[in-house]
Amino acid sequence: MRVLVIEDEVRIAASLRRGLSAVGYTVDVAHDGITGLHLARENPYAAVLLDIMLPGLNGYQVCSRLRAESNDVPVLMLTAKNGEYDEAEGLDTGADDYLAKPFSYVVLEARLRALLRRGGARVRTLLECGDLWLDPARRKCGRGPVEIPLTPKEFAVLHCLLLRLDEVVPTLDLLDEVWSADFTGDPNIVHVYIRAVRKKIDEPFGTETIETVRGAGYRVVGRA
Repeated sequence: MRVLVIEDEVRIAASLRRGLSAVGYTVDVAHDGITGLHLARENPYAAVLLDIMLPGLNGYQVCSRLRAESNDVPVLMLTAKNGEYDEAEGLDTGADDYLAKPFSYVVLEARLRALLRRGGARVRTLLECGDLWLDPARRKCGRGPVEIPLTPKEFAVLHCLLLRLDEVVPTLDLLDEVWSADFTGDPNIVHVYIRAVRKKIDEPFGTETIETVRGAGYRVVGRA
């Protein structure tokens, strides 16, 4: 699941990226409102963690512009301000929740999970292909009644493919969605994880869910 952190304090942004990545999120970071607004417009994020005090455009402006464009991505506002009027202004501009600094990371992660659950139509609750299912909200996967344990990266790879059922997903798209846009490692890591996912969701069940489209990428076909 991919989230965007818009936070001008480099230390806080880096900490959020490390923490959220460790529990399976793909995290993009922007340090100013203009860049953050551009990323939020161009990418299908599951949620945005948005600081209020930003250069370029402040958090209120970023949020209000997204809502004016009918972008209903869930927004969790972060701020050093903790007055009730500041909270009210944040919510009035379209934010879904509000967290004052300094905050506990444990609390932030719980609020983010709650925000994603409340998102309803914003985040599909169950992705299916035949008897294969993946539940993004509970971070579970299985075939029929059999639950299949996946690592965070394996889960993210399968999630990306199921979101684009019947489409060929290029390797670069998977790198961007699962590892982040600034990944500089070996692109073959995608094939390594595809193989690992196949061993868990296909081999034990005698199925072939993930197709390799030579020279193009990978695809999950709805008939599987």
